[in-house]
Amino acid sequence: MLIQQLSIFLENKKGRFTEVANILGAAGVNMSAFTVAENSDFGILRLIVSDPDKAIRVLRENRYAVSTTDVVCLYCPNEPGALAKAMDIITGAGIFVEYMYAFAQGESAHVIIRPDNTEKCVEVLQANQLTLLAASDLYKL
Repeated sequence: MLIQQLSIFLENKKGRFTEVANILGAAGVNMSAFTVAENSDFGILRLIVSDPDKAIRVLRENRYAVSTTDVVCLYCPNEPGALAKAMDIITGAGIFVEYMYAFAQGESAHVIIRPDNTEKCVEVLQANQLTLLAASDLYKL
């Protein structure tokens, strides 16, 4: 199961994230997970949203540079060692993780993974009986 992640180029200026949040909110697009990687001049906002196509459209209408990437969302128990088990499986299969971010709620954790080979990552995790989530699953939490 792959999830479409948006990547938005942001100038490193006050209020840019606020503007994106307002644009998406006004369009009725919910953000379920996000991370920002930045340096002194710019940032990349990566997010999982309820309606990627609508988000892309409204952001581009507002002159934001937006691209999409397939990522994997892994469910794991929110307990010591659960992520280590998954990472051992990924690493053992020769898959390189470019980046990842996570959020936990109660007894469950959700890890967004950008591997160098998404299809192989999905195959390996499912073969080891680990649970992968679709974007729609994130809105049922």
